[in-house]
Amino acid sequence: MKFSNEFIPVANENRPNVPRDLPIACRKGERLFCRDPFILPYDGVYYLYRTAEEKGVECLTSTDLATWSGPVPVFQKPDDFDGEGSWFWAPECHYYKGAFYLFTSVRAKSNKHRQISVYRATDPLGPFAHVSVLSPLDWDAIDGTLFLDSDENPWLIFVHEWTCMPEGNGSMVAMRLSDDLSRGITKPITLFFARDPEWATQGVTDGPFLYRTDAGELRMIWSNFSSDGYVVALAGSDNGKLDGKWSQLKTLYRRGARPDFVFDGGHGMIFRGFDGRERIVFHTPNKKNKETGVFEHVSVFYLENEDGEPAIGERCVR
Repeated sequence: MKFSNEFIPVANENRPNVPRDLPIACRKGERLFCRDPFILPYDGVYYLYRTAEEKGVECLTSTDLATWSGPVPVFQKPDDFDGEGSWFWAPECHYYKGAFYLFTSVRAKSNKHRQISVYRATDPLGPFAHVSVLSPLDWDAIDGTLFLDSDENPWLIFVHEWTCMPEGNGSMVAMRLSDDLSRGITKPITLFFARDPEWATQGVTDGPFLYRTDAGELRMIWSNFSSDGYVVALAGSDNGKLDGKWSQLKTLYRRGARPDFVFDGGHGMIFRGFDGRERIVFHTPNKKNKETGVFEHVSVFYLENEDGEPAIGERCVR
């Protein structure tokens, strides 16, 4: 399996200045609140990015995925920022050509559409500076992720939200970016629609994350709703390229699929731990459980190989 941020070169100019005496945000055995978690492994430290609500984006750090310190503000919304509302949705951080790039979504004051912006910093803890808005200004767009094709060309893979789509059927789209990641240079192409899989009950296309199998096949994990709630699903392209025919292969995580899948959950990503093992992280449950009081929290599982495709293994952190 090959995916973004798998091997990031360590350089002095990219070493973060980690604040001393950060508070412990979560200890082993406790639940860490987060929706849409994104974990970046770099130089022996795991960096977890999450929304700081109306303030911007923050990051927590860990060396074992069990005890987390922070948070550290990595982007703080300036007074003249165009975004409004209470959330910076689904922030994720990617290393690209010597710098770190943060992608996140907000609702714009100027046109009331949900938009994806990119931010740049020299290290994973920022501070990140706003570069530009990437998504079409007349779309509702969220959940942007970076993907490099076989020629190392950068693409933004993102959600064309159901809120501005015919019959509320959202889609997953791809747009080629300039080499400095500052703008789109092609029109977005549609990869698939939310209601394509037979199990889908809503028009939601959340949380894309792309990777290649050991055989070079192109795959994407993403999330929508089924009769069992929020799920993590797997899709694949028939020609190994973004412009191929995409088909829905299976659900990876679905409430009740096995005894320890107690809650629904989704919006995942894949990363390689410092021990070399592949892991998947997503949030469970999708909403606070009224009966148990369990809130949305980070869930990390090992990934196993099942006939060439991923399968969720045992829980990484208990």
